[in-house]
Amino acid sequence: MKKNSWLALGGAVAALCLSLPAAQAQDKEILVGLITKTDPNPFFYKMREGAEAKSKELGVKFQAFAGKFDGDNDTQVQAVENLIAAGASGILIVASDTKAIVPTIQKARDAGILVIALDTPLEPMEAAQATFATDNFHAGQLIGEWAKRTLGDKAADAHIAFIDAHESQPTVDVARDQGFMDGFGIDTKDVNRRGDEDDPRIVGHEMGEGSEVGGRNGMETLLQKNFDVNVVYTINEPTAAGAWEALKAAGKDDGSVLVTSVDGGCPGVKNVADGVIGATSMQFPLLMASLGVEAIVEHAKNGTVPEPSEGLTFTNTGVKLVTDKPVEGLESITSEEALKECWG
Repeated sequence: MKKNSWLALGGAVAALCLSLPAAQAQDKEILVGLITKTDPNPFFYKMREGAEAKSKELGVKFQAFAGKFDGDNDTQVQAVENLIAAGASGILIVASDTKAIVPTIQKARDAGILVIALDTPLEPMEAAQATFATDNFHAGQLIGEWAKRTLGDKAADAHIAFIDAHESQPTVDVARDQGFMDGFGIDTKDVNRRGDEDDPRIVGHEMGEGSEVGGRNGMETLLQKNFDVNVVYTINEPTAAGAWEALKAAGKDDGSVLVTSVDGGCPGVKNVADGVIGATSMQFPLLMASLGVEAIVEHAKNGTVPEPSEGLTFTNTGVKLVTDKPVEGLESITSEEALKECWG
């Protein structure tokens, strides 16, 4: 064989070898993993529903994991490690502990896996390549402004009870609380922390742990501090339902107290229709998860990473104010309209 023929053959073999990794990357089966805080929570069930449906639509593999309880970091760590071992293309995670999970998330990223935080940003946020979430500050602003406009001149002398989630002040908890204050016209001081405000209209803060029992206990404590409470902010709708039970037991279910919340789940929307909750901000967990799956598939195919929404550090998946008592100048939808798209 002539020398130039050997050179041509060598070049062809080299080109083939160089193309193998790219070809293998294209041919690799795409696996999407979803890790949520718990399975029973209907919010996370909607996420799983959205991620699973979108994975099936796009023809990719899907695996779901969840913690055993809210705050179960160890099970989430194991889930990430399982997905690394399985060769996942991307991981969608709602972190139970936004700081403790970070070293394990870094292992996934080092393995070439795209990590997207859903609903709750990691700390620091940059620990994940992207975050798909509700603008929780804006969600709080909407219900705060609704309460202020509903009260009118009486807002200046309001007695506001806050039932938050955890003493640890997770980012979502703080954002909703501080957003409500901003919407109501309360000086938040350090907007990244809760509890440093000095507005005399604040009766106090109790931690409801995001549960109905916690909401009831928290409301009972706050009523003992000031029985004249006429506005209640709650971190979510189960908390609001519990707070309402305490108000009802105290004889304050006569329409004199405005109860507000965030989530927009179907049970919460029904509570708006029944007059238990005056207004809530609806978020869209199914959309969060389905958009996350799309982003992972795109990344697996062409290496793109989703860009945050304009002016924000995350991808905003939207929020709508739900109330059957609309106020002028504030866009909202009715409970009837909301039931057609709750947690879509």
